[in-house]
Amino acid sequence: MTILDERPVEADVAAAPAPIPALIPEPALAPVPERPPIADLRSRTRELHRLRAEVEAGPNPQATAQQHGRGKLTARERLELLFDEGSFMEFEPLRRHRAVGFGMEAKKPHTDGVIVGWGTVHGRTVFSYAHDFRIFGGALGEAHAQKIHKIMDMAEASGAPLVSLSDGAGARIQEGVTALAGYGGIFQRNVRASGVIPQISVILGPCAGGAAYSPALTDYVFMVRGISQMFITGPDVVQAVTGERVSMDELGGADVHSQVSGVAAFAYDDEQTCLEEVRYLLSLLPQNNRELAPYSPTDDPADRRCEALFDLVPADPARAYDMRAVLEELVDDGEFFEVHAAWAPNVVCALARIGGHVVGLIANQPLAMAGVLDIHASEKAARFVQHCDAFNIPLVTMLDVPGFLPGVDQEHDGIIRHGAKLLYAYCNATVPRIQLILRKAYGGAYIVMDSRSIGADLSFAWPSNEIAVMGAEGAANVIFRRDINGSEDPEATRAQKIKEYQTELMHPYYAAERGLVDDVIDPADSRAVLARALAMLRTKHRALPRRKHGVTPL
Repeated sequence: MTILDERPVEADVAAAPAPIPALIPEPALAPVPERPPIADLRSRTRELHRLRAEVEAGPNPQATAQQHGRGKLTARERLELLFDEGSFMEFEPLRRHRAVGFGMEAKKPHTDGVIVGWGTVHGRTVFSYAHDFRIFGGALGEAHAQKIHKIMDMAEASGAPLVSLSDGAGARIQEGVTALAGYGGIFQRNVRASGVIPQISVILGPCAGGAAYSPALTDYVFMVRGISQMFITGPDVVQAVTGERVSMDELGGADVHSQVSGVAAFAYDDEQTCLEEVRYLLSLLPQNNRELAPYSPTDDPADRRCEALFDLVPADPARAYDMRAVLEELVDDGEFFEVHAAWAPNVVCALARIGGHVVGLIANQPLAMAGVLDIHASEKAARFVQHCDAFNIPLVTMLDVPGFLPGVDQEHDGIIRHGAKLLYAYCNATVPRIQLILRKAYGGAYIVMDSRSIGADLSFAWPSNEIAVMGAEGAANVIFRRDINGSEDPEATRAQKIKEYQTELMHPYYAAERGLVDDVIDPADSRAVLARALAMLRTKHRALPRRKHGVTPL
């Protein structure tokens, strides 16, 4: 008997194997493009050299021609004049700005308008940045400022001088507040490096608005006639506010700032001379505040007698003479580098060498205002004293001073406060300090011009010196007023009393007898005496009291 399978039909169907699906064809692969050949290192290097050549050439020949047409060198030509041949090394030459808007995204030249780097001047390291007027008019933007910040930080960290070659149109308007912040970073670094490394500003074009404050914070400002201008507000703004019509040169040219305002220490007729003098100044300065200024051997004997001084300086204290001629006799080879020569000419401030070593010279100038101290002369000398003290340069102060300039204007404009600046600078100075009194030294001016009483290490005087509260005639008129007025012959009595005062209190050995002058010396021995005294004081060390800082009578 056949046994039939009783499972439902559906079960059989479900159990049947599923049909094999047809294979889905894979899509065809796109052809792989051939990779471009990988350039070898030589090719890439040739490309780099082409790019560098383009960067060094500048934006275009027309821009360079326009710069030359203004009577100005390009930034790279200036750097070639400043540095020893072939020594300048640029960094971040390929830097570009990141600004957008106002068409900036379409203009992204390399360097962003400033060349920064370092090299050597007379074999010593110097850092520099130079505005390139051909790019955005040398205007400062964010990337531009960051490059300057970096070189300033490197100069401070390396302990080497910084020279800025300024030729820029101020802040880049298209970048707004970021450009202004860039200036703030520069100012902050100027102040931080003050008294740490020498900072020199060379103005070789416009320097307007906030940009002018950076040079004002540096140690020395150089300008060139005809191309340099500095001002906070330009001629258009001055006319709009005050109604005064003035040209850019009349408002802030080289002669204005070197003769009237005192902002510029030096002014020259051309860029080549200006930059050569920058190099000379650097040869007289140390690299930083931890070093001494470089020694330069000389064939001029340190003990050379200066017989010419007898004829250069008249015995009559009322007769004028040129103090510069005296300095030429005393310093090595007759060479000195005068600072602010055209501003406040009644005091001479100069760097020179005696026996091969750098000294700072401060001297009254009888040819200008009889050598009196006034507001400007006090400020000029005070700044110079501070600079020399900051960079370990000994000070030699030479006196022929009738006192402070009297007058209502001087008193109302603050001669007390400004004179105190010079007094403060000397009292605060720790470098070797020597005073040399040639002829008259009267009143408070004698004290302020580095007398022994305010800390001079040594004081010497010629036998023609007259140290007193005031001149003999004025003193006699005050002390013996009643005797003179009550005399039958007032003029004869006045002459007698003047001679009496001179005999008692103004003879050349009076201060030496009281220890306020260390010695009265033969004028012809002045160079030898100064050289020996400076050599003895070269190891001087004096510590100031612990303090954050003093409060200068600004």
